[in-house]
Amino acid sequence: MPAVPVQFISSRDNPLLKDLRRLAQDSTAYRRQGQLWTEGDHLCRAALLRGWQPQTAIFSESFWPLAHAEWTQCATKNIVLPDPLFASISGLVSPAAMGFIFALPASASVLAPAATVILDRVQDAGNVGAILRSAAAFGFSQVIALKGTAALWSPKVLRAGMGAHFGLTLLDGAEPEVLAALTVPLVVTSSHAGLALHQLLRQARLPMPCAWAFGHEGQGVGAELLARAGLQVRIAQPGGEESLNVASAAAICLHASATAALA
Repeated sequence: MPAVPVQFISSRDNPLLKDLRRLAQDSTAYRRQGQLWTEGDHLCRAALLRGWQPQTAIFSESFWPLAHAEWTQCATKNIVLPDPLFASISGLVSPAAMGFIFALPASASVLAPAATVILDRVQDAGNVGAILRSAAAFGFSQVIALKGTAALWSPKVLRAGMGAHFGLTLLDGAEPEVLAALTVPLVVTSSHAGLALHQLLRQARLPMPCAWAFGHEGQGVGAELLARAGLQVRIAQPGGEESLNVASAAAICLHASATAALA
């Protein structure tokens, strides 16, 4: 296998590094640049396992002599940075020693029959990433993020997703009109109204595949989605809390659907 070209960069004013800082630290820079930055062993390995090929691999100078071929031979170009310079581009409190730049995937079309998660103005990056992890774990292959939802490929959502992104079909910043293409039942969540999730499970009335919609952390699912929904569901909370965190609610609902499919 021919050696991958290696470039050593020591100037913090290098144009490539300026772009990389934006990718690592700006939540929407990926849209302008058409590229993604993944930092650290876990995210990079998750992408490779799903068949993603990085354009460029970036290494800290101290890690470079220790890097295995699985890292140094997978991109079309390797770049090595002094450790302080690598730390200056990182968006992490404790910077990793390597990362990959990927091309941003082309905009996906709606997969009409796919088990789907719809995010309606879910704004916290940690919540969005956690919901993507649950979607991947419980067999929901498509996530549609409506406009107003945290940017799906932002650095914080990528980190919170822990690699789930690379195995999902993602529609980022979508208009509500795209939901008309779905051919699966639309199920929305509510903290108070609707049918109890555990009763639907007991009665084998929970559809699968379906499209679960989860809404804004404070306001819930919007009126337009409620009007489209064929089923409204609430989660019983015998402990008496007013509502659940949206990522927690999503995990419960998606697991319930997975359980229903296995029954």
